[in-house]
Formats: sequence, structure tokens, C-alpha cells
Amino acid sequence: MRVDELAPAPGSTKKGKRMGRGTAGKGGKTAGRGTKGQYARNTVARGFEGGQMPLKQRVPKLKGFNNPFRVEYYAVNLDALEALGAAEVTPEIMMAKGLAHKGTLVKVLGRGTISTAVKVSAHAVSKSAQKAIIAAGGSVTLLPLPHAIRPPAKGNQFTNR
Repeated sequence: MRVDELAPAPGSTKKGKRMGRGTAGKGGKTAGRGTKGQYARNTVARGFEGGQMPLKQRVPKLKGFNNPFRVEYYAVNLDALEALGAAEVTPEIMMAKGLAHKGTLVKVLGRGTISTAVKVSAHAVSKSAQKAIIAAGGSVTLLPLPHAIRPPAKGNQFTNR
């Protein structure tokens, strides 16, 4: 509903004020619009903000935004590592077995259980997965992130590149 769509309640009988019918009545001469100016001349469009960019154009059309520094990981769970049955697991082995895609970063998550000692090398590991791997007698090695996707050092995010 807009302001120009407001109407009196159905069945109401109050008559509107007769504006601009000569200088004798209370609504005469300037008819309640003050003197001069744009608002006295019946030329203001709905939503007009005096030349400022209107709200309906200032608000972005598309929702959300994409963080340029987001690091995307390919998730691999413990039950998948258990099914591999390997003593050592690296991103290359996961890619060869179809658990991860080529060129993606791998994160090990804690769904499922692991009973054998496994040496896991990944770009990221959740706390629950790390606990489970160490409890089973395995070890966790974090691989460094490639330079291209590492966020800039603190304080350098606004420098020219």
C-alpha cells in the first residue's frame, strides 16, 4: 500500500475541505501550500528526494555479495577416510580415489568414525576430526594454502595491486 492509495473508511461521510476557492475562505489563495516553491506548484513526483538519488535506486538490486577473500574447501568426512583403508591420506590420494576434485583445497570433517591409525595431510581439519584421528593413533598435518588464495596481510587490504 502506498500513501496515495489511502482512502477513508467505507461508509464515512465527512466532506473534504474545499481548497483554493478564493481569498475569502480559510483554504483560499495559497490553499495551504505555503508560498512559492516546488511544493506549491503541484510538480513533485512520488518518491522524489530533491535531486538526491532516490531510495528505490540507491538500494542494490541484487541481494548479498561475494567475499573476494573467501577460501573454499572440498569437504571429506572421516567415514570416507575409513573406507579408503590407506595408512596415509593426502589430497593427491583423495583426488585419485574420487573423494576430492583436482585443484581444490581439502578439509577433513568429523562425520563418522575412524578406527585405524591414519596419517592425514589436508589444508584444513575440523577440531572433532582432529580429535578422532589422534584418538585412533593417527596424526594430522596441515598443508599451507597456495599463495594465490591466501588473504592479504593485515593492514594491506586497501593498497593498490
